Amino acid sequence: MRWREGAPALANEVAADWGLTIGQPYVQGYVGYVVRVTTADGLAAVLKVSFHDRETEQEPDALERWNGNGAIRLLRRDDERHAMLLERCEPGAFLSSLGCERALDVLVDLLPQLWSVSPDGFHTLEDEVEHWIDNRLEPDAAALARELVASQGDIVLTHQDLHGDNVISAQREPWLAIDPKPLAAEREFQAAPILRSGELGHTKKEMLYRLDRLTELGLDRDRMIGWTIVQTTAWSEGASLPSHGAVLEWLS
Repeated sequence: MRWREGAPALANEVAADWGLTIGQPYVQGYVGYVVRVTTADGLAAVLKVSFHDRETEQEPDALERWNGNGAIRLLRRDDERHAMLLERCEPGAFLSSLGCERALDVLVDLLPQLWSVSPDGFHTLEDEVEHWIDNRLEPDAAALARELVASQGDIVLTHQDLHGDNVISAQREPWLAIDPKPLAAEREFQAAPILRSGELGHTKKEMLYRLDRLTELGLDRDRMIGWTIVQTTAWSEGASLPSHGAVLEWLS
């Protein structure tokens, strides 16, 4: 991706403008370049520049709305350059390092915090479903998506990429969510990335354990399964990724 090649230079440009001292980069994700920085007043922080698409464009809005409640804090933003100065979380271990059972203990406590803010102003699941139908879903999955979206319950702010490596350990709070791809949706939709999270165990037994634990939050089991089928199919372009295909097979 050409954007990725230019990301370090863009980060250096933003750092110079914001008076930041650049440190070591983190292992890079697909759509973000993330590097350790120190501010002019000595605060340890993180600079992130992102590839701009429909799933990432409201990331800073979500972090502002959460204001550190269950997620990392946003310290500064530059929407034109898609750059964010973020709270640094140390030691920064992935939630997946806990194993499936303890990780679900964390998520069952964390999710209500993320759902406690207003979803007003965020892209809606209705709009996302139409985008998926136009671009990614076959007729059976499209019909399921339309049925589910038309009968949603209360709408909250969800993190539709909340897998085992997008929650990290911190000092301010034991665990905080990172890298949100926010969407205004019913709570059951939140299950999709968690059930699909191979980092939390990629067996049918482990996936069904995650499904069982999420029902502790009052979530409807069948709707969680339905949304996992829909979003997994959409995000893997017909479940062409073998790991995604396995999840769909286990849920069928």
